[in-house]
Amino acid sequence: MNRQLVSYIAPGAPATRRPAEGNEPFLRPEIGFTPAWYRQHLPIDFGERFHRGPAYRRQCVVQMRAELRRRFPGTGIGGADRADGPLDLLTGTFGACLVAAIYGVPLIYAADNWPNCAHQYLSDEQAASLRPPDLDHNETFQELLGQVDWIAAQEGRVEGFINWQGLLNNAHRLRGEALLIDLVERPEACRHLFECICATMIEGIRKLHERQRRSGVELQFVTVSNCLVNLVSPRTYRELLLPFDQRLAEVYGVIGIHNCAWNATPYLKAYAEVPGVTYIDMGIGSDLLQAKRLFPEARRAVMYTPMDLANKSSADLEADLRRIGQECGPTDMVCADIEAGTPDSRVLELVTLCRRLSPQG
Repeated sequence: MNRQLVSYIAPGAPATRRPAEGNEPFLRPEIGFTPAWYRQHLPIDFGERFHRGPAYRRQCVVQMRAELRRRFPGTGIGGADRADGPLDLLTGTFGACLVAAIYGVPLIYAADNWPNCAHQYLSDEQAASLRPPDLDHNETFQELLGQVDWIAAQEGRVEGFINWQGLLNNAHRLRGEALLIDLVERPEACRHLFECICATMIEGIRKLHERQRRSGVELQFVTVSNCLVNLVSPRTYRELLLPFDQRLAEVYGVIGIHNCAWNATPYLKAYAEVPGVTYIDMGIGSDLLQAKRLFPEARRAVMYTPMDLANKSSADLEADLRRIGQECGPTDMVCADIEAGTPDSRVLELVTLCRRLSPQG
């Protein structure tokens, strides 16, 4: 059975991962746009109503898919070309802030952006006394499950994925910049915070997947977002964070690791100690050859920045894609967070190049 994961960007949602279908092209483009990009073209409010009201979110998803089909016909961007099956109304809900919200951090909504977390951080004493919330009685998590029930009734199946983030990302939302000092001066305090977050992620993932399973959607994987890993040394990652990524991987035996567009090279050998890595992404400045050697069975992905997509010459874009294919392929070519103002022609150019540079047969 193919257990690889691939990059997935639903309309209006930040990037996450989904199970591979097994017939992915050698260079597979995955394209995503910011809420501001959609709002430039459509009368969508990405604020609180979007994230807390699945009926309104459904209206918006239908509009976004139609806009993607109109602008990029035949490309499959955002899954917009798929006319059959239930809509994915789950992916993107609460952006990347669900775990923080479960722990009581207020969310700040915006009409043209994903939710953000209020800068209300745990004190030393609050962090030391922290305990994982009881999700069966947690208002935020139960609200999410209520949305899941609505989606099941409306669509029949609850397709989609919550972005649970990763240990460091979530801990930073709870503790703020003090976390970076704790990592050096109070590692045991960090371990306690990570223990709480890890337990919440595991319990939440299992409970959500069980609700989705009742609707006929079987999911057995975990992904982590290590967007802030470059803020810590490889040694700190190995000593304080690796054990928790390993624990998350053991939930289903399948894990995807996201690193944004940063240089993942210093962490690759430690990541290779995580069991069941079937997806890993990184920036183009990473050692792509090493990544391919260390993760031969995983779907590898390169996160290509929206700035490079918008500003590089056609020759440089093609040269980048050729090198990525030669050093890392087969691979996903992930262009997330494309901003308003990037010409549609540049997006279509990327898709065309990926098709042309993928070996046939």
